[in-house]
Amino acid sequence: MTIDICFSPALLSYYAQPNDVVVVTDIFRATTTMCMAFSNGAKSIIPVASIEEAEEYKQNGYLVGAERNTKRCTFADFGNSPFEYTENRVKNKEIVFTTTNGTLALHAAKESGKVLIGAFSNIEAVVEKSIELGERIVVLCAGWNNKVNMEDLLFAGAFAEKLSAHTSLNLDSDAAKIALDLWNIAKENVADYLKGTDHYHRLVANGLEKDIQFCLQQNTLPLVPFYDKREAKIRVR
Repeated sequence: MTIDICFSPALLSYYAQPNDVVVVTDIFRATTTMCMAFSNGAKSIIPVASIEEAEEYKQNGYLVGAERNTKRCTFADFGNSPFEYTENRVKNKEIVFTTTNGTLALHAAKESGKVLIGAFSNIEAVVEKSIELGERIVVLCAGWNNKVNMEDLLFAGAFAEKLSAHTSLNLDSDAAKIALDLWNIAKENVADYLKGTDHYHRLVANGLEKDIQFCLQQNTLPLVPFYDKREAKIRVR
């Protein structure tokens, strides 16, 4: 099996090949939040790239999660914190979702062979599903405004390490080796390693330390959301 790591949605065209299984990750916080919504019974998620599209859905009666620059948009029912998507609010509901980075990464990947939603919270489940689905895996890091960020790279390195424990693994570029090397440096205390990073500081400045702690816990939400191209929705089986 082959793995590659794409550091940013802006670079995906340089990494993508037909029939890839693309694992989209936005650790702080979109992919973690989506996993939490499904864990609490959400029926489906409609990812949209723009605020304007999300507002239009809201006017048509949909529940909407919308965030920009770590803050919930004023018109939205939810922001981008996993703790907002409680069972009593999301069970059996369809949710429209737009975030600063995560949903843009999803739109970049939507024509790939298969698209899975990956976070530390479901990392083992996504490893197992990736092995089942494909021979070539690309982890797409959502980053921050098309720039590289550290937490997504660390997930990608952890994912590569766990994948290698299950199957013979070929690293398809230097990007995969970089992510794996970083993970080996940081894995003893990931939160400590991230304390000097941009997004960590943004979340702390907005009082979201609890979100950080939750988003770095492994295997708390053992399900695998996937993008259904026919319906342009995210679902779980």
